[in-house]
Amino acid sequence: MSKVGIIMGSTSDMPVMQESIDILKSFGIEVEVDIVSAHRTPDKLFDYGKNAHTRGINVIIAGAGGAAHLPGMIASLSPLPVIGVPVKSSNSIDGWDSVLSILQMPGGVPVATVALNGAKNAGILAAQILGSSDNQILQKIIDYKESLKQKVLEGSKNVKK
Repeated sequence: MSKVGIIMGSTSDMPVMQESIDILKSFGIEVEVDIVSAHRTPDKLFDYGKNAHTRGINVIIAGAGGAAHLPGMIASLSPLPVIGVPVKSSNSIDGWDSVLSILQMPGGVPVATVALNGAKNAGILAAQILGSSDNQILQKIIDYKESLKQKVLEGSKNVKK
């Protein structure tokens, strides 16, 4: 069974990160959600990063605002793919600090980074990563993308009326 770990720096990130949880659950993918602060709980961060793969997690989605060190620190510790979600938080500089903190990783420590508050896309990307080796998940992604296409075609048809 595939599992995605979804972590965030604080509970204030939950409204954004909920989109990852929702889309993954819609694909039937198990999620494990936790609060792991890079700055306030460094011991928990180290434990999570070093041991997530031993608990059956296959991909990690890490959301953080402000200085946003969580995704990069997790990526430095874990052998798993990490997807970073920059969160526009109350202490953020229009979200750019979060985007750049996650995006500008040094060589050897990759973090796939989605758009500001782009947790839904992080969930879809995690599902696509899992789908590359799981045909059931892959089919759900194919069906999802077909539904997106159908929505656009329906909208096009309605506009032409």
